[in-house]
Amino acid sequence: MTMLLEAEAPTTTAPDWELVYQRPQTLVDAPTHYCPGCSHGAIHRMVAETIDELGIRGCTICVAPVGCAVFAYKYFALDSCEAAHGRAPAMATGLKRVLPDRIIFTYQGDGDLASIGGNEILHAALRGEQISVIFVNNAVYGMTGGQMAPTTLTGMRTTSSPYGRDPLTQGRPIHITEMLATIPGVAYAVRRSMHSVAEMRKVKKALRLAFQAQMRGLGLSIVEILGACPTNWHLTPTESLDFIRDRMLPEYPLGDFKVDERLRD
Repeated sequence: MTMLLEAEAPTTTAPDWELVYQRPQTLVDAPTHYCPGCSHGAIHRMVAETIDELGIRGCTICVAPVGCAVFAYKYFALDSCEAAHGRAPAMATGLKRVLPDRIIFTYQGDGDLASIGGNEILHAALRGEQISVIFVNNAVYGMTGGQMAPTTLTGMRTTSSPYGRDPLTQGRPIHITEMLATIPGVAYAVRRSMHSVAEMRKVKKALRLAFQAQMRGLGLSIVEILGACPTNWHLTPTESLDFIRDRMLPEYPLGDFKVDERLRD
């Protein structure tokens, strides 16, 4: 019996595994506080991959303000700082002027950037500040309870617009990226989306160009990313991706609104 078992014993040779993915060095190995299906986690990964690929981790500083990404400094393995609500562009401006050899980027939500921080981003763009802005638009205030944001769609229900956003009394959605694209100090202004793998690949390319615009001293760059918020939309993660495609894209078309010709080289 013993001889039979030895003869039939499986081999212990390790399989020839092929490494297809590994965590970026710039991304900390830690669980996040984001809700299931939220786009922030995947966007963080792409930001980290881009920083690794450009070889700029040692000279990059992240500025995160109040919002869903308030703890972004816990997830990026680089220098980070916290700004007051909406004030990330102002803090980024100060950092870049004091440390011009650093790569400075802000990571902001739509309530933060388009509402309380609208003045900050506008004047940073008018000054042509050499910073990169990552702007995640999920059409709602995420962290504070799902209230209506400046980017909330017409007719969309939120905790502060329970009957749907009425343009007659609450105005229409703001298009920050198109507005900034008209300003001479802006070198790169594009909108991308997280609703499909194909579009996510375009997000990654846009992030790279946004950092390169700063590295070449071309002016302010902004990448708006349409992201999912299943919790405040009261949808499943899969339904949320469909919501971006079917509801958000008609209001916020994807595309390049301004690309400095020197980035096309």
